[in-house]
Amino acid sequence: MNDLDPLSPNSADSQRRLMMALALAMALTFAYTYFFAPQGPPPGAGVADAGQVATADAGTPAPGAGTETAGTPPPAGSGTDVSGTPSEATPPLPVRTLEFERQVAHYAFSTQGAGLTSAELKGEKMREQQQVSIADGYKLLFGGNVKPPPQMNLAQPVPGQPLPLSVSIAGPSPLSADARYAVAETGNTENGATFTARQGPWEVTKSLQWPKEGFELIYTLQVKNTSAQAATGELQLHYNRAIDPNNEHAPSFFGGVGNLSYASCRVGEEKHKLAPEQGLPDAEDTRGLVHYFGIDQQYFLSALYPLDGPMQGRCEFVATDKARAVTASFPLTAAPGETVTLRFGGYFGPKEDDLLASVPGQVLRDATGLGATTYNPQLTETIDYGMWAVIAKLLVSIMKFFHGLAGNWGVAIILLTVLVKLILLPLTHRSMVSMEAMKRLQPRIEELRKKYADDRERQNMEMMKVYQEAKVNPLGGCLPMLIQMPVWIALFTALRNSYDIYQEPFFGPVWRDLTFKDPTYILPLALGVSMIITQKLQPQMGDPTQAKIMTWFVPIIFTLTLLNYPAGLALYIFTNNILSIAQQYGLRKWLERKGGGDGGLPAGTATATAGGKRK
Repeated sequence: MNDLDPLSPNSADSQRRLMMALALAMALTFAYTYFFAPQGPPPGAGVADAGQVATADAGTPAPGAGTETAGTPPPAGSGTDVSGTPSEATPPLPVRTLEFERQVAHYAFSTQGAGLTSAELKGEKMREQQQVSIADGYKLLFGGNVKPPPQMNLAQPVPGQPLPLSVSIAGPSPLSADARYAVAETGNTENGATFTARQGPWEVTKSLQWPKEGFELIYTLQVKNTSAQAATGELQLHYNRAIDPNNEHAPSFFGGVGNLSYASCRVGEEKHKLAPEQGLPDAEDTRGLVHYFGIDQQYFLSALYPLDGPMQGRCEFVATDKARAVTASFPLTAAPGETVTLRFGGYFGPKEDDLLASVPGQVLRDATGLGATTYNPQLTETIDYGMWAVIAKLLVSIMKFFHGLAGNWGVAIILLTVLVKLILLPLTHRSMVSMEAMKRLQPRIEELRKKYADDRERQNMEMMKVYQEAKVNPLGGCLPMLIQMPVWIALFTALRNSYDIYQEPFFGPVWRDLTFKDPTYILPLALGVSMIITQKLQPQMGDPTQAKIMTWFVPIIFTLTLLNYPAGLALYIFTNNILSIAQQYGLRKWLERKGGGDGGLPAGTATATAGGKRK
């Protein structure tokens, strides 16, 4: 029998090659199916758009907005996974945007990462702090118009970085922060949305729900291990925010209060904050019980906190001139088929003391089944008054009371000034009487300066002797100002932290925001003039050079310092100076009428002036 042609399909070699090829194909198919085949979204997951505006393919409006537009996600193993890995069978899910119109804000979510692309607050006060130049200030003063600042957007994405509220899993089986999610069909899409993604062994379901109109949000994460083996990793929640350097500036001595945003996280009993050019906190200090994390701006806050109490984890920070980012990481372990659920509350709004103190609100507690003694994340501590907290909070409370009466925060500051002046009236009266007495002692003091010009020690001894005989204190005139200094600093601290006064006007078209500088510089310049007048009313202390320094140099430096400080602070000090001038002028006239020129002065003043001895 002749051997078959080795290339013939009936030959033994060809059959062996065919069997080997089939076996190899089956092995590769099995390996691909078991290890690499993508999985579709969970059964029954659809796309709900009622009450939302949907866009697809990187912002292109989807046809029939408000209806199902993206189609039903493909089932598991259909050739496309929800992370967007393409296959020949089915194209990946399109990137869509879901928009939610609320009374207080406009929110937009992307299905790529299921994170926020916008959280734009509504309302006149919910704006970036306007940077008004001196030209714009005088333009407003003479009836012109200036473009208003943009609305405050608490969720501006950072290019190339995870979206705010996005989730990733680090570890042996990672889940990327930009995985594509399907939008699940829910009964009430006006108050939230549910997103689902599968990648590797993980199935992640994110539920975002607003329990009512307001700034609070319920954020529920369900992470399921779909594999037949236990899975571990680190669940990471991201909150990144892009920063426009034109709308932000750092505080400085002559440059004003600043309005920096900070990447913030409270771990244990310590609050960590990071801004550009600040050193990173020690890694060990950022490990422990995480109370809250987010982006802390001067008057606004974006924060997440565990609803069921602080969770063991860690925080990482990034702060550049164009971005702030905080990532909170929590250990994750799931048995085969197990679902791990984490619940967070969110607050995205103004740092108003009453609102922050009530977080989580009653409606949110009812919606999540939390009791009346629910954990409070202490978000009020983000209103950082520092070491002046006691006085600053007292001043804010008093100004709130006066605002309730007058309806104007500028008038409230003026009434606060009057109140403080009345409280300090006994002290300032004695001080002014002492200054008037000092003024009458000046001829005697000048004689002593000339007599002991070459002996400064003797000169000072003789001058103190005259003061003691006249029972006056040469430093008494400084005491009221020293007492007022803590009030000034506390008021400055209140203005740079209190949302109640933010974007609140005094009067006219110019002074629109008492927490921002006066763009015309009229108030600080008027303050400087009033300070010079106040100094001229006081007796000269020391030699003429020192007197000139106190009369001119100190007010000028003080005015230059306050040029870029809040207009509310300049208004307070200016009002205080006007009241002091009126009080001292009135006291002088009263003393002249009462005592014929020296009546009412401390005993011995007149005689000490005449001869240095008592009768």
